[in-house]
Amino acid sequence: MSGTSLDGMDAALVRFESATHCELLAFATRPYSRVERKRLEQALSDAPPADLARLHISLGEWAAEAVELVLTQGRARAIDLGFIAFHGQTIWHQPPVVSWQLGESAVLAERFGVRVVGNFRARDVAAGGQGAPLVPMADVLLFGHPERARVLLNLGGMANLTYVPRRAVDEGAFAFDTGPGMAVIDAVARLVNHALPYDRDGRLARRGKVNERVLGQLLKDSFFAKAPPKSTGREPFGHAFAMTLHQKVPGPDGVATAVELTARSVAAAIARWVPGNPEIVVSGGGAHHPILMERLQENLAARWGAPANITRFEDLFFSGDAKEAVAFALLGYLTLHGQPGNLPAATGARGARVLGSVTPP
Repeated sequence: MSGTSLDGMDAALVRFESATHCELLAFATRPYSRVERKRLEQALSDAPPADLARLHISLGEWAAEAVELVLTQGRARAIDLGFIAFHGQTIWHQPPVVSWQLGESAVLAERFGVRVVGNFRARDVAAGGQGAPLVPMADVLLFGHPERARVLLNLGGMANLTYVPRRAVDEGAFAFDTGPGMAVIDAVARLVNHALPYDRDGRLARRGKVNERVLGQLLKDSFFAKAPPKSTGREPFGHAFAMTLHQKVPGPDGVATAVELTARSVAAAIARWVPGNPEIVVSGGGAHHPILMERLQENLAARWGAPANITRFEDLFFSGDAKEAVAFALLGYLTLHGQPGNLPAATGARGARVLGSVTPP
């Protein structure tokens, strides 16, 4: 799994007993170098076809390195694997036309001699869906509460949530992207200090002051007013967006404003679309950003008139950093068992679909 944060290639080693029960055996991240991250950022903007073609192969090779890392950590061998699920890297997300991921599955199939399930989003888009978010199926089957409603909130590069009335019950469940998560925050932090990969421990945001005037302008973006199902990406909330914010509000104030943009947009989405005041389980890089978590708590409390019940994913399950990789392992499992992997209430597709393409060993 390589997400919109562009920090590295994640790999989870997972054992499934069924579609509703799995065990995380090991997790590893193959981090991207500054040069590799630059290649990815260029691919998201104006890279020529030759560069995209080479990146397509490189992502397959980086994924193979991540698989080798997690096999070593889990003391397993390639022969032990039933399959590899490979999401790749989203390069262009423009529903309902296309959601395009780079990363050559054949590289993994050749390296490890096992089936590879990839290209997960295309079938949902073909069925009229957004192609995202797809993690909600894992939220429903694996991470919902067995007796009451729960919100699974992911603060990755983009922020998205899944409302699950009860574990393994998809009736009444829904999901959508709320807008930027950490992508804008991290991009602005790098513009303030080029030596920083991200706003570590929220230090820049803590020093800054929110520019309410600029924040108000940003919150007028039409995406925030749209009704679910909806999804977004770095196309609207990427480098250009961060650069505009940085130019209007330079320094730590810009980082603080970016943090507040995420906190307010997430809180507004939860307050508007989620019934009641359910438990909110947070994963993704934003769960490690103390200022963002503080602002999210305060914004939710202000809207609800009561404290929000926020829990970190890792306090209930395993490291939240591994969640998306585990989710795509589940989607690969469902594909190979002929089971649907999308949640139409989340993506807007015309119906449930078996997702992905299989590269044989």
